[in-house]
This record gives sequence, C-alpha cells and structure tokens, in this order.
Amino acid sequence: MKKQVTNKKKNIFASIWNFIDTKIIIPITKLVLSITKKFGSSSHKIERWLSKTNTLLFISLFFAIAMFVIVDQKILIYSESSAEVLKSQPVIAKYNEEAYVIDGLPETVDVILRGNKTELFMAKHSSTSSSVVVDLSGLGAGTHEVNFEYNQASTSIDYIVNPSTVTIKIYPKISETKTVTMDLLNQEKLDEKLVIDSATLETDEVTIKGADYKLAEVASVKALVDVNNLVDQELGSKTLSDIPLVAYDASGKVVDVEIVPSKLNVNLEVSSPSKEVPIKVIPTGKLTFGKAISSMNTSETKVTIYGSRDILETIDYIPVEIDVTDIKDSRTVKTEITKPVGIKSMSVSNITVTITIDEEANKEINNVNIEYRNLADGYTVQAASLEDIQVSVALKGVKSVIDSITAEDITVYLDLNGYTEGEHEVPVVIDGVDLRVQYTSKTKKVKIKIAKK
Repeated sequence: MKKQVTNKKKNIFASIWNFIDTKIIIPITKLVLSITKKFGSSSHKIERWLSKTNTLLFISLFFAIAMFVIVDQKILIYSESSAEVLKSQPVIAKYNEEAYVIDGLPETVDVILRGNKTELFMAKHSSTSSSVVVDLSGLGAGTHEVNFEYNQASTSIDYIVNPSTVTIKIYPKISETKTVTMDLLNQEKLDEKLVIDSATLETDEVTIKGADYKLAEVASVKALVDVNNLVDQELGSKTLSDIPLVAYDASGKVVDVEIVPSKLNVNLEVSSPSKEVPIKVIPTGKLTFGKAISSMNTSETKVTIYGSRDILETIDYIPVEIDVTDIKDSRTVKTEITKPVGIKSMSVSNITVTITIDEEANKEINNVNIEYRNLADGYTVQAASLEDIQVSVALKGVKSVIDSITAEDITVYLDLNGYTEGEHEVPVVIDGVDLRVQYTSKTKKVKIKIAKK
C-alpha cells in the first residue's frame, strides 16, 4: 500500500514538472530568443550576460523558489482534511440463500469518506475493490437490526455508511410449483403474410421460491415471448432461447420471487395461411328515379387474403361498397378495398369498378316460400295461416337482368333471434343473389306461433 502512495506522489510531482516545463520554461525561452533577435547586435551582450555564472545562478534560484512554492501549495492542498461521498454503493449480504429470504434490506447505500485529499483521491479511484457488507450468516428467521460494514482498501480513511443500520426480516424460503402460461409480444411486427400457428414451451411447470406471503401473492407465471427476437421471419419451425419468466399478482403487478428455471426455450411454428375469395361489389344508396344498374364490372374479380386459419374460415367474399346515390349515367369508380377484421394482408388493395346504367323495369315473383332462422333450441315454429307461409316479391332493375331471376334466386326468411313461446308478428327479410336488383316483399310482416317442443 505504501508503495502505491509513493507512486501516486511521484506521479503528482511529474505532472507538476511537466506543467512548469511546458507552461513556464519553454514560453520564457521563446520570449528571450525573440527579444534578442529584436535587439540585433545587442543580442550578443544579452547572450554574454546570460552565460555568466551569477546570472544562471539567480535564474536557477528563482525557478527553484517558484517550484518550491508550487509544490508546497500542492502538498498543502492534498494534505487538507476533506470528505467524499460515494453514492449508491451496492450492498452485499452474506447469508444462506437456499434457506432464507431477506426483506427490508436496501440494495444500495451511500458511504461518506473522511481523510486528507490524497488519501481520498486514492480511495475514490480504488472504490471498485471496496464493498459494503452486511453479515447475516449467524441470524435465523425473525426481525433483526443489523449494521453495515465498509470494506475499504485504505485503512487511513474514516467512513460513515448512510444508513448505518437497518431493520430487516428473515423468512424461511419455501417453494411451490406453478404452471407457466405464455404471452406473445409484438405480433403486429411479424411479416403481414405470416402467422404463428403454435408456440410450445419446453416445460409448462416451474418452481417459485420465496417467503410464504410472497408466494401467496403469485397469481400467474408467464413467459414473455417477443416476436421481435425472431432473426429470420420465414416459414417453418423456430426456436427462441432464454425466454424470461415473470411472476404476476392478480392485478398484473410483478411479484419479486425466485423462479427456477428463470428462463425457458420456446418452439414456434410459423406459417402463411391464405385463401382466395371473390370480390363482391355492393351498391349503396338509390339511383336516379327510373334508372337501374345493368352491369358492374371490376378490374379484379378475386383477392388472396392472409390471416389466421380461424378468421379465413369465416370469410367467403370481400365486400366493396359503391355509393350510387343519384347516379343516372354509366361511370367508372376507383376505390380501396377495406381489409376485414383479423385479415393481415391482401393481394389487392384497390380496384376499378365500371357501373353501367340503363332504364328501370319491374317484375313480380309470387309464392316465394318463407324460411325461419335463429330459432332458440327447444322450440318449434309454424305459420299462423296459409297467407303467412309465402310472399310475393317485387323486383326493380334492368329488364335483361330481372327476366332471368326466378323464385329459386330469392331467399325470404324471418329472423327469430330472441323470440320465445307465443304468437308474434315478425318482419320479412329478403336476400337476392343479384345486387343489381332491388327486392321488396309485398308483405312486410307475417304471423307465426312458437311453441315448446
């Protein structure tokens, strides 16, 4: 240790001499040379004066005194008593980590060092080899007041730990088995055409350890799988290693318990489910009186959609609504296709629709049978009379279009969702396969009887 102090002092004196040499001697020498050049022939007299023994002696004496004063001041400064605060020093606790859990022990403390500046300078720069320690090895379960000890490299420095004491509780460490669930994070950042079909952890059970009151707070243990960690977003099986596990309470707050193992690997199956479906143009609004749609042609008739298999199964077509309010002439419209909820990507994002307008004609189709939909389980339904079994449907559209429509192209039904036992008047609903045509039931409501089976 003494050797280190000596080396430090040597370094200080070397720094002082370098300062004097570069900041004083060299500039003065340059100044003297510049002055001698200006005096011309007189410079020889100055040189002879400088070469005299007495002159050199007085100059050397001057610099010796200056150096003494500077060094003396430095030594005084470094010998003055002072203090230094080392903030947020980590606390090392010595105890049986397999048997006990410590509550109330701070992670860091402040250490105040007192001594001369030289020693403080050295102590501060060697603080990495020092540590704050609290020895709990002789303590059992219960409440205890303990002291902090600062193990420092220098014995000539006084110290104060803030706080100097702390009251802690020691609990027996117990363990419990928990089922691990999984959260897939940042799925929206996965390639739009890809989905994660499945994610499987290498094990679904872990051990949590801690004080009994802490374990009682744990409602779930989750593996946080971040999709961003997939290096290659490609089809196939992928493995993500060292997925962190986190314990949560019932309100979603993190519970500080030990989890064994603390990390798991997860196997992901990445696929790209898709489905080709037709584009269905749906006119909205009412055309100019006396006009009807003769044809609706689209630049694209089909589109490939990407998403989860469950979502794809529910989609049979992609609707594109076109407002035809007060249109009386044929026209071409460019419109965007809205992605259905749950669909991540589509092969076509917009289409051009050409709508042809012609004169309106009328037609009536009689004796279209009524269907019943959404009747609750445990009930039967029947029409109140023969007039409530069938309806007549009026058609409006271009003559060439409505002439080809038959009763088989029209669906008339009653939506019985929410209806129970008894007699009811239910509105008639009509679906027609050709959206260029307007369908109107001449009978708006029919009477039915619902009975229990």
